[in-house]
Formats: sequence, C-alpha cells, structure tokens
Amino acid sequence: MGQSVSQWLKMDQAALDALFSAHEAGPIPDGEARGTAIIAPGTSVSDEIAKLINIFAWQGKVFDGEHGFLRNTILPFGLKAIVAKVYKEPSWLDGKECIVLDYSDTSLLASHVRDEIRMIEPGLYLGKVYWDKTRLIDFALEFGG
Repeated sequence: MGQSVSQWLKMDQAALDALFSAHEAGPIPDGEARGTAIIAPGTSVSDEIAKLINIFAWQGKVFDGEHGFLRNTILPFGLKAIVAKVYKEPSWLDGKECIVLDYSDTSLLASHVRDEIRMIEPGLYLGKVYWDKTRLIDFALEFGG
C-alpha cells in the first residue's frame, strides 16, 4: 500500500521521523511538486493548518534537477520565488544521505533555512525544515498528478 500525505498529517512527530529515517535519499527531483506543510502532526488541527498555508503562503516547489536548484511557489497567485541550491549530503536528523535544499547563499529572506528531503515512494518526498540547527516543521512534496 502506498503512502499518502493525508496519512502523514495524522502521524505524530516520532512516526514521521521514523518514516524519514527508514528511506534512502532517492534521486534529486525534477519538475513541479505540490507541497503540503505538516504542522502539529498527529493533532486534529494539522489538516486545517496545511490547507490554510497552501492557500495563503506556500504551494510547493519547482525543481531544476539538472542545474541543482529550485524555486518555491508562494502567495495565492503562485509566484515562483525564494531560490535554493539542491545537493546531497548527510541529514542533520540521522546522518544518512538526504537531498538538501539550501537557502544560505541564495535568499536573504530564507538564509537561515535548510530543508532535507527523502523519497518515500516514486513522486512522493517527505521533508524536514530547519532554522539554523533548530527543526521547525515537516512537509510533503508530490510530483505529477
């Protein structure tokens, strides 16, 4: 049975961390992904918060795998902004290889942000967001469909 983002919204933080740690980095993605913020995982408000964020702030990411960068899709009208470098290195969560989305040299606004993603199944990635070394939230990226 395949994973789904709606299942992830119901999982607690420990289960999301275990899911992330149980998978390899997978290939650096290419193309447009729909994003879902996972805030307050395992609580009754997680799904509603995710929907509000998708409408008003962050909708996803557009990857250029060949050139190793991405742009976030933000605001209600889908502005492509906030660039990150994309490469592989050890995860801050467990030390295993992950795909890093690094904003430190590409964005004044997000210069303290580091995202880490791993492929859970083809077209579906689970991510972790860090501010400096402090972990903030999780997120999902869905490619295609």
